[in-house]
Amino acid sequence: MPTGQIRKALSGFYYVYDKDQLIQCRGRGVFRNRGESPLVGDFVDYTVEGNNDGTITVIHERKNSLVRPPIANIDQAILVFSVKEPDFNTILLDRFLVVLESFHIEPIICLTKSDLLDEKMEETIKQYIKEYEQIGYQVFMTFKDDPQFDDKITPLLKGKTTVLAGQSGVGKSTLLNTILPTLNLKTGVISDALGRGKHTTRHVELIEVCGGLLADTPGFSSFEFDLMEKEALSSCFPEFVEIQDECKYRGCMHVNEPKCAVKVAIETGKIKDYRYKHYLQFFNEILERKPRY
Repeated sequence: MPTGQIRKALSGFYYVYDKDQLIQCRGRGVFRNRGESPLVGDFVDYTVEGNNDGTITVIHERKNSLVRPPIANIDQAILVFSVKEPDFNTILLDRFLVVLESFHIEPIICLTKSDLLDEKMEETIKQYIKEYEQIGYQVFMTFKDDPQFDDKITPLLKGKTTVLAGQSGVGKSTLLNTILPTLNLKTGVISDALGRGKHTTRHVELIEVCGGLLADTPGFSSFEFDLMEKEALSSCFPEFVEIQDECKYRGCMHVNEPKCAVKVAIETGKIKDYRYKHYLQFFNEILERKPRY
């Protein structure tokens, strides 16, 4: 039985890539009965019926998967955030980072619209870049008509399945067009009233680019902590993980416990105060979440 990878899902069909061709497939009814659904990025077994039609029979085990957008087996995510229009938002960035960490997806932070910065704001952004790099994240700031941008970003795509994510209206489609000009994606227009862009992408698709696979994904503009338990949250803050063994209590939540190494690190400036405030906000969101049945 042939094996391939789902590269696109559209209108109830799954397009399976195998040996340089796409096979249009349907999912077996058994998946619906089990409450399962094939996802873009899945490796699957399929049977062929006719010239270019098939049925997906087996979904291979996934490395990871997201619900919104529905995509599986992701290696890394390029998080596209603008520094202006809309303004750079550390709490939203940290929300993205935490959820990606929980799925073991490596984040790469890409900041856009740097040409809109004044001198004071540019210094602030550079300080944020330094702080996120100290945590261990890769951060790039794109400049308008930057001839070196391709040289910086394209080597990161080779051999990886990459998701492009971020706020609406920050230039994701523009960035994709920079990486792969032949896409000619429709770029969104910022809505002044809402402060966010109009959705311009309608389906999930993996595109071969720079020796890897790249996805542009609709609805990837916010994250909730639906599946995360409070005990797992601190493991999604790398700078907490680095010193958590120094806490007095094993399994320290870094909230009310005495002799907490994380709180000491905040007082000394080793951990940034805004990161800890975000941690507490996310922690409370998880506590207040309605129970799942």
